[in-house]
Amino acid sequence: MEHQLYLGLGSNLGDRKALLDEALQLIDERVGQVVRVSSYYETEPWGFQSDNVFLNAAALVITNLSPQRCLKETQRIERQLGRTDKTEDGVFQDRTIDIDLLMYDDLHIEEPDLILPHPHIEDREFVQLPLQEILSEE
Repeated sequence: MEHQLYLGLGSNLGDRKALLDEALQLIDERVGQVVRVSSYYETEPWGFQSDNVFLNAAALVITNLSPQRCLKETQRIERQLGRTDKTEDGVFQDRTIDIDLLMYDDLHIEEPDLILPHPHIEDREFVQLPLQEILSEE
């Protein structure tokens, strides 16, 4: 069965555009067909201080995988692209790639490692702008 998965992507280390492009290619290979990608947006870090500006995007993926499997695959892609821990002592850090599951169909999930829809969509302009762009194309 096909499901609509919305992802948020970001990078603020290395060749940010190349990392987002590669992440999207790996998502297409391992998670499902990437059918829509927003523009890339430059944004300031959220939740921590850094001189490194983020490049963010959102994508719509058609997948046959469960939400939990999508999470595992996107985390594997993050590690492959050089992602280390998301936080150090509870503080966000710079990262080569960050892939967040934003929405999966109309599902509402609250598990220790996965909450859908993503609880901070409304708070983060770097998620709102690209997500609104691809939602407006439907």
